[in-house]
Amino acid sequence: MVSVVLTVLLAWLLLGRGDEPERPAAVPTPSATPTPTASPAPRVDPCARPATAGFVPTAVTVPGVARRARVLALPRDAAGVPGVPPVSDKLAFAWDRGGIEPGSAEGHVLLNTHTWPDGSAMGNRLLAGLDVGGRIVLAAGKGAGRQVACYTVTERTEVLASDGFPGWDAVDGPPRVVIVVCSGRRLGPGNWTHRTLWFAGPASAT
Repeated sequence: MVSVVLTVLLAWLLLGRGDEPERPAAVPTPSATPTPTASPAPRVDPCARPATAGFVPTAVTVPGVARRARVLALPRDAAGVPGVPPVSDKLAFAWDRGGIEPGSAEGHVLLNTHTWPDGSAMGNRLLAGLDVGGRIVLAAGKGAGRQVACYTVTERTEVLASDGFPGWDAVDGPPRVVIVVCSGRRLGPGNWTHRTLWFAGPASAT
């Protein structure tokens, strides 16, 4: 009887030791090596290679206002006033065809665009978003043949339509871009009390 008790006691002690089979150690999973991603191509400033001679513009970009807006080369009317875009094209610019070309060494490049009473035309966008320090980028062509001339706004002024702005259409002197839009109060179709003008000089690349 004593031997049986001792045998049971010994078996109980052995089981109580917790001698369970060792669990296999977890095999560490190798961490995935991140796939290298290509670095984005550096942004090329369009003003880094400005045109060295005048060209006929076909598009204009004003950051925050217009992106590659269409430029129409339009002749002056019988009174010598620069042409304006058709009323149906409220987002286009008109360039004074036969006048000073962007990229020229002197004179004023003349541009204009519509202002609408409902605030939806390009002139309204310029009035709301183009101030001194803003950039104007005139361009023509694509790819390797693309021509670009960049300008920085140095002056913004509003004058009475009846007063005009002497010298705004200069053909000599420092090169400038001059944009003219109707502003102030609308008296009737195409008849506004004021004109707002932006003067911009050649810009350097950023």
